[in-house]
Amino acid sequence: MTRFDTGAPLSRRTLLRIGAGAGAGLTLGLGSACAGPTGTPGPGTISLGFNRSLVSLDNKLNQFDAALTVQRGVRQSLTRVGEGLKLQLVLADRFELTAPTRWTVRLRSGVRYSDGSPVTVADVSTALKMYGEVNGSFITGLFPELPTVEPVDSRTFHLRTERPLPVLDYLMANILITPAKANRPEELSGGIGSGPYIVTSANGGTGEYTLARNTAYWGPRPLIDKVRVRFVPEESSRVMAIRAGELDVVDSLTPDSADQLDGLPGVRIDRVAGTRINQLFFNFRKKKGEPLADPRVRQALSLAVDGQALVRDVLTGSAEGARGVVPLALEGAVRTGSYTYDPGKSRKMLESLGVRGLKVKIIWETGEFAADTSVMEAVLEMLREVGVATTLQQFEPGGDILQWRQGRRGDWDILGNGYPGPTGQAITTLQGMFGGTAAKEKTRDTYQGFVVPRIADGLTNASAQTDTARRLAQLATVQREIWALWPALWAFVPDVVTARRGRVQDLGLQSVNSYDLATVRLEG
Repeated sequence: MTRFDTGAPLSRRTLLRIGAGAGAGLTLGLGSACAGPTGTPGPGTISLGFNRSLVSLDNKLNQFDAALTVQRGVRQSLTRVGEGLKLQLVLADRFELTAPTRWTVRLRSGVRYSDGSPVTVADVSTALKMYGEVNGSFITGLFPELPTVEPVDSRTFHLRTERPLPVLDYLMANILITPAKANRPEELSGGIGSGPYIVTSANGGTGEYTLARNTAYWGPRPLIDKVRVRFVPEESSRVMAIRAGELDVVDSLTPDSADQLDGLPGVRIDRVAGTRINQLFFNFRKKKGEPLADPRVRQALSLAVDGQALVRDVLTGSAEGARGVVPLALEGAVRTGSYTYDPGKSRKMLESLGVRGLKVKIIWETGEFAADTSVMEAVLEMLREVGVATTLQQFEPGGDILQWRQGRRGDWDILGNGYPGPTGQAITTLQGMFGGTAAKEKTRDTYQGFVVPRIADGLTNASAQTDTARRLAQLATVQREIWALWPALWAFVPDVVTARRGRVQDLGLQSVNSYDLATVRLEG
């Protein structure tokens, strides 16, 4: 982890200009300890450069959107959210709501793992159990409840829930299936799956993986022989590597880097609107009486942040300020308000609330979002202008930030974090962030300690509502109640931006920041 010396104050304009002009180079020397590109990929090999380390090949804890591209290349789910956020059947050829609390599912005929063994109903049941037993699971936070599996025959089973769960088919797109005997309540970095690729080498520590075509794949033959995955945290290194042809695809580019690459011979930029919300989220584990436990203080601090300037000068138009508590692209999301900039009002509110000499600590992990360091430095200066002293603490990828987020290590006030919209449904993102309960908090399975019983109850009731119109109306009410609590200092919704070599065709970048490796092809 890296600690920042705030030093002598810089003007906000200076920090914004630094953020806009040098965001790609603010890496703090982390690259020297991490892997980089290692030679030009061959004609049948695609080389992917990630800005965050791929620590596993399943997703029980992993919140890194782009990792799904590789994870789903090895392991598959019953369904998946595809182009246009539409549901597709994968390992299942039937997924039907046959009673208010019962879904009937049938495994596709002939689906097998790379070792030739069949995908079974027991594998699905075990997968759900293993996801449920992981402490701090990201995926289970999306579920109001995990379903139970009732076998019907060798391919057919029921998924049962205590209450109706009308978006369970979307939720199950996040449960990756592994042979029952090999599954464990932890993230798996190796092993076999039913996907189009097999793992030939894996190093979760360095984020380096090599995949080869699964010659026994049950589906259409993938078009690429080999996939190399590299962790390259320094954006400048990723940019140079793709220009030199050492990497074929790089993700999470700052606007400046995308502009540098756009139009270069042999390089293409893909850009789509995203479903991920990036937030400066408050720590909801603060005790009553502490300043940040008061929503009025949180609102006052948000008035100090010039979100329009951050979007214009740091993110340079590659994102938009959030107008709701989840991205408006998600089905069921509603506009709840906008973050406004009024430092004078911020100072007056803090003064009227008796808040003087406030000190806050902002923490985040490098690569959480593009230009993260530049955003944090600019926010530090904005808060300083309203009399709030701010400390920045940055964690290296693979560090212990998860322990901090769960309240198991040091104290903090604001977290720079991103939360994906993996189902395309607002209800699941809302459930994951704001559906925390006292029971979940005991195991630290809440989103930064957010436990508000009336919010959790409202989300539970909405998620069980089978009438779509009523469900959306209930969701709208809950979203407005969440906004009134001011859970974030500021939030924005970034575009998904990927650069690729011209030889990479049919990438099919999706708004969930992923694509289907099996359909990508290489020319030359």
